[in-house]
Amino acid sequence: RDFPEVYPEDLSGLPPIRPVEFQIDLVPGAAPVARAPYRLAPSEMKELAEQLKELSDKGFVRPSSSPWGAPVMFVKKKDGSFRMCIDYRELNKLTVKNCYPLPRIDDLFDQLQRSSVYSKIDLRSGYHQLRVREEDTPKTAFRTCYGHYEFQVMPFGLTNAPAVFMDLMNRVCKPYLDKFVIVVIDDILI
Repeated sequence: RDFPEVYPEDLSGLPPIRPVEFQIDLVPGAAPVARAPYRLAPSEMKELAEQLKELSDKGFVRPSSSPWGAPVMFVKKKDGSFRMCIDYRELNKLTVKNCYPLPRIDDLFDQLQRSSVYSKIDLRSGYHQLRVREEDTPKTAFRTCYGHYEFQVMPFGLTNAPAVFMDLMNRVCKPYLDKFVIVVIDDILI
């Protein structure tokens, strides 16, 4: 890497205030839902402890006393590592859906026909670069055998996360859209 200052290894701390903030609006009459933690294999328990420490050290999660609580599970990635997933299905059922449009893939392919050279940027921890509105952080709570935590940055698994991130990326890249930049959530094609 020729420019390490442009590509930091560590993205610790809360991201700056941005023009878009992640919020979780609930349908009328919604009440908090808390589910018991899922049973995890010993290897998953070890991974959970490591990922909780990393997320806490970065300031992305904090201890919670929220009445909300989603269980945690792990999905094995292609490289053999584990992705921690919060099962937000119950919260998602109670969330007012954000109707921000996601791009149509066929429209994006039409834009590519005029190009012959491409560069792709995949944002590192893109979702974690967007803050959760302070009053909504308790809704992101998840339960583990190590304690109850809530996200201060946008986690994966929430129904409106792709739409909100797409909105942010379109605002950031607006001057370049339809010229030489195509954005699909956290993937940028130049």
